[in-house]
Amino acid sequence: MDEGPEILFGIYCPPHPQPLLSPDDNSGYRKLREGFELCKTRIEESGADIILVYSTTWPSIVGHQIQAHPNPTWTHVDDDFHYLGSMPYSFKIDTDFAEKYMECCKDRGLHSRTVAYDGFPIDTGSIVALKLLNPENKIPACIVSSNMYANRAETIVLGKAARDAIKYQKKKAVVVVVSSLSNRMFTEHINPSEDRIHSAKDDEWNKKILEFFDAGRLEDISQLSRDIHNQIRVSKVVAYKPAWWLAATMGQHNNYEGEVLAYEALHGSGGAVIMLTPSKESVGDKEFDEDDVEYYHGDRDVLSQGDI
Repeated sequence: MDEGPEILFGIYCPPHPQPLLSPDDNSGYRKLREGFELCKTRIEESGADIILVYSTTWPSIVGHQIQAHPNPTWTHVDDDFHYLGSMPYSFKIDTDFAEKYMECCKDRGLHSRTVAYDGFPIDTGSIVALKLLNPENKIPACIVSSNMYANRAETIVLGKAARDAIKYQKKKAVVVVVSSLSNRMFTEHINPSEDRIHSAKDDEWNKKILEFFDAGRLEDISQLSRDIHNQIRVSKVVAYKPAWWLAATMGQHNNYEGEVLAYEALHGSGGAVIMLTPSKESVGDKEFDEDDVEYYHGDRDVLSQGDI
């Protein structure tokens, strides 16, 4: 039997800067910060060779971009929460892995490229995740964008290309998805002490998702993500692409031990810190409705070279 890549565990965490910049403004922000810190400790103890980050706050338009600058360094200010202050960063990027991931994407039919120039803006979600999960750059990282227009097939293949690269380089990997649950935020400034989930419906559906995560039912979340999106009405980049990519990268099954470390409001959105660890036990697989796909062949032949 062909063995898969060595993925130690996965982390699902929110992109908003409050746990990094203002954790004491709200008890919920502090709980999220503590969740990040527990993940940080487990990463340091895991013997991981790489942290692979898929960030929904790094949108790409054409294809998939992969950060390949060996040491991106800059100072970032969040577009929505600029009043919280600056986020200086300096990261250690695994450039060899980034190049291999790009090659694996192309081998599976995806349009992909690396970016490696001074001043290329790192997004808020990636900064928050790496500064809290890997603050001393003890482990090299890699960051991949979330294509705004990619469909399910393309996103699944992007995850499988990540598996290919991890396996080829024989890395021990921690996989991180940076994404909100519900993403309806308040449109006016609120007192942080009064922060709450924007609506009762959002809160209800967030908790349903967390039940699946807690039970380790990653592939079930991937399969049901369209339904979830229809209920909580948020951007598809936030709602279901992270689940598709995470399942395709870690393994499309329900054999995980799930831990919900924190779930709190972030200016109305739903933020959670979750860990998924591969397990030999499963809650049980079902006959999934969504098709699987190994290679991306384009969307409805819109780029066909045939007669026009």
